[in-house]
Amino acid sequence: MDKNAWEELLATQGRPEIISPDFQGARITVLLQPEGRTLSLPRCKTVWQLLKALDLPEESALVARDGLLLTHDLAIMPNDTILVRKVASRG
Repeated sequence: MDKNAWEELLATQGRPEIISPDFQGARITVLLQPEGRTLSLPRCKTVWQLLKALDLPEESALVARDGLLLTHDLAIMPNDTILVRKVASRG
């Protein structure tokens, strides 16, 4: 996904659903696909922690930031916007 496609995707997202509204620390925005949901949640430090917070097994989702795929050990920064796209293999 190139930078323009990423910006178009962000522009089409609605107002985020706030998870843990009483939390006052750093937050991230998660675009959850294919559901088309936008979530605002407390910052997870790594992609692995994010998938755990979303109750998704590591192998069931692709995670991207700024149009680039992320590995499960990479850091997530405060105020990041992260795309989580659920995937399934067919046998």
